[in-house]
Amino acid sequence: MIKKRIVMFISLIVFSLTQITTVAGAEITDDELFAKSACLMDGESGRILYQKHADDAMPMASTTKIMTGIIALEYGDTSWEVTASKEAVKAPQVHLGVNEGQTFLLGDLLYGLLLESYNDTAIMIAERVGKSVEGFADMMNTKAREIGCKDTHFVSPNGLDASDEGGVHHTTAHDLALIMRYCVSVSPKKEEFIKITQTPSYSFWDQQHQVFYNCNNHNAFLNMMEGALSGKTGFTAKAGYCYIGALNKDGKLLIVSLLACGWPNNKSYKWSDTRKLMNYGLENYEYQDIYQDGLLSVPIPVINGQYDGGLGSKKCQVMPVYKDGKEIKERKQMLLGTDEQAEVKVHLPKRLEAPLKAKTKIGDVSYFLNGDKIMEYPVYLDKSVKKIDLSWCLDRVFSMFIDRE
Repeated sequence: MIKKRIVMFISLIVFSLTQITTVAGAEITDDELFAKSACLMDGESGRILYQKHADDAMPMASTTKIMTGIIALEYGDTSWEVTASKEAVKAPQVHLGVNEGQTFLLGDLLYGLLLESYNDTAIMIAERVGKSVEGFADMMNTKAREIGCKDTHFVSPNGLDASDEGGVHHTTAHDLALIMRYCVSVSPKKEEFIKITQTPSYSFWDQQHQVFYNCNNHNAFLNMMEGALSGKTGFTAKAGYCYIGALNKDGKLLIVSLLACGWPNNKSYKWSDTRKLMNYGLENYEYQDIYQDGLLSVPIPVINGQYDGGLGSKKCQVMPVYKDGKEIKERKQMLLGTDEQAEVKVHLPKRLEAPLKAKTKIGDVSYFLNGDKIMEYPVYLDKSVKKIDLSWCLDRVFSMFIDRE
């Protein structure tokens, strides 16, 4: 324990010295970062604010465990009992050091997983929640696709180098940032995830009440910047030092992912890169209004549509509407650079033809930034419209005679 604290203290000193030459608000160039691959993401929109080879496929070591943890929280129950198998016992260090047949609560193992990065706890969790390591890997890969990952393949729940028929265990800095965004901002279990990853230390017994364990948080970033929210370190000889972290400050949710950020004896490189990228996001991006009123204020004519009034008195028209206009207005701001401006494009038909059904999608309003679509809201019909028929025409004619009398 004392040795670990000394190493962390020295890392913090080295890290602090690397910050002396940092210029506030300065642009970042790729050669300023130690990481071979890096990504700075707006955690609210998922937009990349800075990237360095962020789509290169690379091993990610124990940063894998954020996906292991969020799946365990979503599909498991913290009160479940988990039994150590032969496979879990064989897991290499860093490990809890379990014995075959020893039982634990799933909730306790999650602290060992996310604070100490124990490899055997990852195996135990995978076997309990996914029925097997392979089954759990399938769950991880399914979740990755749901989140929007484009080039990620999970083989193991702990991030140790592995491969299967689908390829080697890997991700990209972009995908890893998307996974952290899901964990801290989107998942229904985000609060539980954040609580665990922010805990300084945690102690528990096995279910036999024979062995007492203590876990300490190794995410030094939590004490480096105000607003530090969550994070996970990782290292293997192949992956190098890796890190994924989240910051919530000044109303901005920023996520940094780093892959291959140095090898021994360069353990502090990841902290330097993380802080540099976080400060870049804080200093160069502000929330700006992008929502525009009146985009859907023009009615659309309907050919052969029934309307109120006499024959020829007026044309049939419908109004385009958002499905939930209130929600869209509440999301009218976006994190943009000082020289950035969102472009809005409305795609609606010039005319429609009856019959029409209310709440039918007829177009969309899209927001673009630097030519890339960043948001899209579908537009619907405000009401149903029946087609003009003989019965409706006769009724209009009859109404005309009644009015004259």
